[in-house]
Amino acid sequence: MLEFYFSYRGVLKRLRDGALGAEMDRIAGHFFSLGYKQASAKLYLSRIARFGRFAAAHCGSRPIGEAIVDSYLCTFTTDSPRIAAVSALQHARRVAPDRFIASTSIVVDDPDAPLLRSFSDYLSRVRGLEPRSRDGVLLGARRFLDWLRHRHPGQGLEALTAEHVLAAVEYRLSLSATSGTRTAAISHIRTFLHFLHWGGHHEQDLAPIVPRTPYWRLAHLPPRLSWDDVRRAIDAIGKATPIDLRDRAVLLLLATTGIRNGELRALQLRDIGWRAGEVFVRRTKGKRDRVAPLIEETGAALADYILRARPKVDSQHLFLSFTPPVGSFKYASSVSRIVRKRLQHGGIELGRAGGAHLLRHSLATQLVGRRRPINEVADLLGHRSIDTTALYVKVAASQLAEVALPFPGGAA
Repeated sequence: MLEFYFSYRGVLKRLRDGALGAEMDRIAGHFFSLGYKQASAKLYLSRIARFGRFAAAHCGSRPIGEAIVDSYLCTFTTDSPRIAAVSALQHARRVAPDRFIASTSIVVDDPDAPLLRSFSDYLSRVRGLEPRSRDGVLLGARRFLDWLRHRHPGQGLEALTAEHVLAAVEYRLSLSATSGTRTAAISHIRTFLHFLHWGGHHEQDLAPIVPRTPYWRLAHLPPRLSWDDVRRAIDAIGKATPIDLRDRAVLLLLATTGIRNGELRALQLRDIGWRAGEVFVRRTKGKRDRVAPLIEETGAALADYILRARPKVDSQHLFLSFTPPVGSFKYASSVSRIVRKRLQHGGIELGRAGGAHLLRHSLATQLVGRRRPINEVADLLGHRSIDTTALYVKVAASQLAEVALPFPGGAA
């Protein structure tokens, strides 16, 4: 596989001479499978081979220990080449772990770990929370335990009182800036206190003591863009590069189907129903599948991206990154960054809200403004309750004016 990147016999011999020489072809295949550009892969392979020659001089064919790795890294006098060497060695460890002696990690004793593992199991088995939801609640529980240990050192959970709970709630509220974060923080504490009583860690259920914070869920207006602004941003995307073709398909799909960021990242090639003109959205936020319509323009943009721009890698995900390692988008920020960049390039001024969800709000507002039935909009967005979709009715000012009652006593 090295011959794909290097052609000179002397270079190939030098690459295969070191302590990792027998693994270099596999490592080259690793970079090829991840879709690394040829120049990047050659740079990584050269760095790994340089370390291999250093290791061969110090340990021969024996497994490479941490002391040798540390000695090699100490030969660099500046940070940039040292960081580059560490990155290259991480790839070598991943492909050929048997050539390295596993480092003995220092285990930090976490006194809360057993309790939090039990709490996580409770959230999964009893409450049925998804991993991402569990992470938020577990973080809230850890913060509560940290506060208790700091304010009342040496005190066990069995000695927890209502005064302690109220003090912890007051502290958490002081750190929360919005009604949403306040409500979430208090809910996490309440859930954790339920668990302490349920699991036998406290004889009393202190959850009812936690006060409820006011939070009017539908009190605000959703951030949204006019359809003219969305259209202008999409039209501003060219078709000259593979990235342009991908980004145009991403924005059109978000703007015309209203799918969420995570749903778009999870889409696979098989989820596009070309003949039926449908997008099959699996395992949504509401834990059910749904079908979204695929309009002709969006379908053409998707076909253009798949045929002309999509990287040729072994992945079934529809949208892939072009930055090595090539693969699906793992984080929501990757898609939001694409949307925000393209909207700004279209001349749209954005505030804090500027990700994929802004296009979802914009589509819902557009549909309500065109007097589409509210249950139809709810089905398209995948809302389990029409009450959630009712948020968008508030921005249909012309329709609200039609049902407004006259002001008592006549015009002011």
